[in-house]
Amino acid sequence: MPQTLKIDFVSDISCPWCAIGLLSLQRAAAALQGAVVLDLHFQPFELNPAMAPEGQDMGEHLQEKYGASPEQSQRTREAIVARGAALGFTFRMDQRSRIYNTFDAHRLLHWAGEEGRQLALKQALFKAYFTEGENPGNHEVLVRLAREVGLDADAARDVLASDRCADEVREREQFYQRQGIHSVPAVIVNDRHLIQGGQPPEVFEQALRQIATEK
Repeated sequence: MPQTLKIDFVSDISCPWCAIGLLSLQRAAAALQGAVVLDLHFQPFELNPAMAPEGQDMGEHLQEKYGASPEQSQRTREAIVARGAALGFTFRMDQRSRIYNTFDAHRLLHWAGEEGRQLALKQALFKAYFTEGENPGNHEVLVRLAREVGLDADAARDVLASDRCADEVREREQFYQRQGIHSVPAVIVNDRHLIQGGQPPEVFEQALRQIATEK
């Protein structure tokens, strides 16, 4: 009988290591098929909650926030591209020239969780931003992605046009910050075990296997 593990995956859409972490977690779960089943919940975290709607140039943002030189940024980009490729995901850095506000995307993700399509929307958001270079704060992009993963487009548009799910998203963000989560991805298993960062699949596999055997 497979052991069901509750996973709270705390992440932001604009975080490439979050995309890598999710892919690694899924590969680990596939390797443990028959022994482990993931009960996956995506929790919101905004790397740039004050980001303006029009976004900011990526190079300018990285230099301002992290003090990263162009050379350092290039090495990081190369590492991200290689990790993604190893997991079957395409990071198109030439397409992703700006970083955007992600609050409305988190609101839509919260709603998608209520509709049972959260994972599909999360995956679509990662692809739209990191592969296609689209703006995850643009409502038309969000509505289109919702429709593509089987959600009702009119209902999605209504969510985005209102402040629906805003309080819930802010409450969840504040909750995890109070728990000491200040960087993402943060993978919390069974409300007790923290796996931090975009770890390789084998690290997730070992951790999940160990947790699943606990009484």
